[in-house]
Amino acid sequence: MAVHRHLNPPAIPAPRGYSHVVETKGPSRTIYLAGQLGMKPDGKFAGERGDFRAQAIQCFENVKAALAAVGATFEHVVKLNNYLVDMAHLPVYFEVRDRYVDTKNPPASTTIQISKLAREDALYEVEAIAVVPEN
Repeated sequence: MAVHRHLNPPAIPAPRGYSHVVETKGPSRTIYLAGQLGMKPDGKFAGERGDFRAQAIQCFENVKAALAAVGATFEHVVKLNNYLVDMAHLPVYFEVRDRYVDTKNPPASTTIQISKLAREDALYEVEAIAVVPEN
């Protein structure tokens, strides 16, 4: 069974809501999820135009659905890469993310601001890596 160990070495500044290191070991499958936008299955963005919260929730729901397709859950996520068009949305991002991940053992994470995403009106994109134990 795969085991995840979350570490924050004292020689590195304390992180804010993520783990510096996530070690996995044991027989497992590694799952790479493509970037997910806040789009519903009909191809429209969640919420009204400019609604970061609605898009962020939909992004995480899309990740949840992608994980479920391979028998995984957020407990298996070891890395998140986040792309925001405005870092002012960071507090809302944290609030939404914390509904999905284990805040006591959060995944490793990178969050950056970019000028634009691939789809017009997209405010946020997330990609994930999960490690799932082999049975």
